[in-house]
Amino acid sequence: MSSDCCAPSSNIMILSCSGGSNVGQLANQASVELTQEGFGKMFCLAGIGGHLSGFVQSAKDVPTMVVIDGCSVGCAKAIIEHAEIPLGHYLVLTDLGVEKNKNFTLDRQLIERVKDAVKAACASAPQGGGRAATTSCCA
Repeated sequence: MSSDCCAPSSNIMILSCSGGSNVGQLANQASVELTQEGFGKMFCLAGIGGHLSGFVQSAKDVPTMVVIDGCSVGCAKAIIEHAEIPLGHYLVLTDLGVEKNKNFTLDRQLIERVKDAVKAACASAPQGGGRAATTSCCA
């Protein structure tokens, strides 16, 4: 872990929807950018959905997880629950006021808003689903 506990961490697993709407693609793009910026690491939700043992075990073992769904259908959440993995931090982009549509031209301001929401979720609330909470000076 970094010497500054408020700094971005590679110990955060990011699992996101990448569904066939703007909000799915927005969740995916925010996850890619957070990973590129060093705030956690995007992980393969499809591997978990396929019940590939190494993927499932990695998700069970990670200290901090954030799951991002585009809409209230909750596909990413359903995958995590079906694999019997504690949910961790959870965001739904339509709950943030993003309207779901089929416009795949992603708005830079919305991407930044999602990234900020992910960072805030990881800094403020303890992990859900019975996961061990991580210690943070930012909480």
